[in-house]
Amino acid sequence: MIRRFRRCGHAPGAISPEDQAVVDQFRAMLTAVRNPEPWTPGLALDVAVRVGPFVERAHPRPGDDHGTEVIAVALVHPDTGDAAAYLHGRQLGYDGRGWLRCATTAILGTWQPAYAMLTHAAANLPLPDDVGMAPAHYGVHVEARRADGTGRTLLRLGPYFQTWVASHDADRLNTELAGRAATVLPGYTVTAKDALFDVSDHESYTDPYVTDVTALLADALAGASA
Repeated sequence: MIRRFRRCGHAPGAISPEDQAVVDQFRAMLTAVRNPEPWTPGLALDVAVRVGPFVERAHPRPGDDHGTEVIAVALVHPDTGDAAAYLHGRQLGYDGRGWLRCATTAILGTWQPAYAMLTHAAANLPLPDDVGMAPAHYGVHVEARRADGTGRTLLRLGPYFQTWVASHDADRLNTELAGRAATVLPGYTVTAKDALFDVSDHESYTDPYVTDVTALLADALAGASA
């Protein structure tokens, strides 16, 4: 961002209060870039994320920000919380992207207001269609629980790209389980429920779009009974 500074005619060398504020903002940005506040997984704090040559504000998904390599975030307008920022964010494409998989190597540090001038919003530019992050949506967990509450997760399915598809598969699996409740796992109650996709543990999930989910359930139950 380049701005010309106006000098007061009656005071050679001086700049206007408005331009002084811009200079101060620029200096604060340089300090923030050179000395970023370290980001620590699990603190649920907004982070500054590199998107091409820009820096954007990202809000971690609660409970899904503890990964050391990948976390789930949503890109938000730098002035999130203001009504005007909400409208501006919609115009520039900040809304409607959902949760995204963010590599922790793309995180500059904890978000600071001084980064705002480095965003697409500050330049009044829309976010690109490809921000370099894949979707991190929803999942289905099949859990076996004893009467005392202890148990284990038998199967994780995901990611799902729409919540209704995850809910539909969870209902299908619960119907399948209800039909064979007595023989599923003696001593356990087995249920399927839709959940947020745990992006930091993505390797433990099975793609639900490749194989029929009831077949995946049968394999999981067979393995648990063996």
